Amino acid sequence: ELLKELDDMKAELATLRVAKVSGGAASKLAKIKVVRKSIARILTVYNQKQKAEARKQYKGKKYQPLDLRPKKTRAIRRALKVEQKFMKTPKQKTKASNFPMRRFAVTM
Repeated sequence: ELLKELDDMKAELATLRVAKVSGGAASKLAKIKVVRKSIARILTVYNQKQKAEARKQYKGKKYQPLDLRPKKTRAIRRALKVEQKFMKTPKQKTKASNFPMRRFAVTM
């Protein structure tokens, strides 16, 4: 129904533009702006609905389209994830287990 309303608005805008060229009334000229803004509102709602449906469709999937992924910044997107950042190599693991942090009993 949004697309039908959009077509109606576009047709009305076309008639208003014709009236503008042929020297129509001032009320019609003022209405051009209102019609343009309402077309923009309709398109905004339509695009939001489409994006929401796409999000619902790709929910839980391994890959998502680029426009559905979080934007953030390029550096953040390329940074290691938290679990990757704190991973240890086998050598580091054995060294940590064989030589744990020394505890000292300090008396005051």
